Amino acid sequence: MKKCKVFFDIEKEEQWLNEQLQKGYRCTNISGLGIYTFEKTDKRYVMRLDYQDYLSKEKLNDYKGIYEDFGWDYIKGTRLGGIQYWQKEDDGQNEIFSDRQSRSNYYKRVMGYASSLAMVFLLVSYMLYKDSGLYLTDGLWSMKGSLFWKALLFETPFALLRLLPAIMVVFYGLSYYRAQRKYSMLKEK
Repeated sequence: MKKCKVFFDIEKEEQWLNEQLQKGYRCTNISGLGIYTFEKTDKRYVMRLDYQDYLSKEKLNDYKGIYEDFGWDYIKGTRLGGIQYWQKEDDGQNEIFSDRQSRSNYYKRVMGYASSLAMVFLLVSYMLYKDSGLYLTDGLWSMKGSLFWKALLFETPFALLRLLPAIMVVFYGLSYYRAQRKYSMLKEK
C-alpha cells in the first residue's frame, strides 16, 4: 500500500506513522516526495523519528550502530542532515531518547532545522515579492466588468502558487515555536 502525505512537523509525522502501524501496516520505504510504502503485518511495531545535522560517514555508522544494537531498523535517512526514520518491533522499550538531556538536544536540532527552512522560504518569498505583488497581470486592478473577473480568476491560481513560500515560512515558524516550547519546558524541570 502506498500513501502520499506531506508534513511540516516531525512529531505529527511520527504520530501518523505510528497510527498506520497500529492499523497493521509496517512502513518499508519513504520517498523524498512524501510517498510512504507500507506492507501488512501481524506483528506490532513502533516508529521513531530523529533529526540529525550533517554526519560524516564514520559518525553515521556509529549513530546507526548504537540504535541497531537496541533493535531499531534504519528505514530512511541521509548523512547530509535531515530526518532519520527508525522502526522496531514493540517490546516496551520504545523510546530513542532515554533521558531529558538527549530529548533536549533533539528539540534543539529540530529548532535549527525548522528555523533554517523558514529562513530559506523567507528569502524565496522576498525574491518573489520584492518587485511586484501576488498578481502579475498588467492593469488587472483597472479592468472593468467581466474582463476583470476573467483575468482575476485566471491569475488567482498563479497568485496562490506565488504565496506558497510565505505559507511555508508560517508552517516552519510554528514548528520552530512548538519545538522551542518543549525545549524550554525540558530546561525548566
